[in-house]
Amino acid sequence: MSVTTITPRQLHDLVQAGNSLELIDVRTPVEFREVHVGFARNVPLDRLDAAHIAAGRAGSTQPLYVICRSGGRGKQACEKLLAAGYTNVVNVEGGTQAWDQAGLPVVRGQQAISLERQVRIAAGSLVVLGAALGYFVHPAWIGLSAFVGAGLVFAGVTDTCGMGLLLARMPWNQVAASATTCSTTSTSHREQKPQSSCCG
Repeated sequence: MSVTTITPRQLHDLVQAGNSLELIDVRTPVEFREVHVGFARNVPLDRLDAAHIAAGRAGSTQPLYVICRSGGRGKQACEKLLAAGYTNVVNVEGGTQAWDQAGLPVVRGQQAISLERQVRIAAGSLVVLGAALGYFVHPAWIGLSAFVGAGLVFAGVTDTCGMGLLLARMPWNQVAASATTCSTTSTSHREQKPQSSCCG
């Protein structure tokens, strides 16, 4: 079954028209804290439990909207929910990035390095390390670079990233549960207004 999509503008228009809807953001807590759609709630992809979400919606037949950074993880989350028998899910095209670029309001908090950039940094570092060890220590270390390269090819073909899922669980991508408030701003490209919000 293919994943249904909606543009950020269409979703925003639904909210502006007074529709009550549920939007889950499947990025890491740190990415969510950095910038998110005001009415989204954070359910990281690596902790997504379709049964728990279904129970929380109490039999609602309304669509469940899913958003991430640029659309890839949102699609994975939708596929996971579809596989679990949850049929009424909609992925937001282009994710939070597209929402922000469209000038729609977002909540901003403390900046962080995106998961996508972390994957590039980690993969690049491992390739360089493998090449250096292969040259200076033993040729067998070149296998490390080959392994990372094969992993990147697999990630591109399947649109899944094991390294990304692993990095998402790292402590620096988590937000302390005790954090109940933080300083944020709600912004669009047309205006900037201070807004108090919970970033947990």
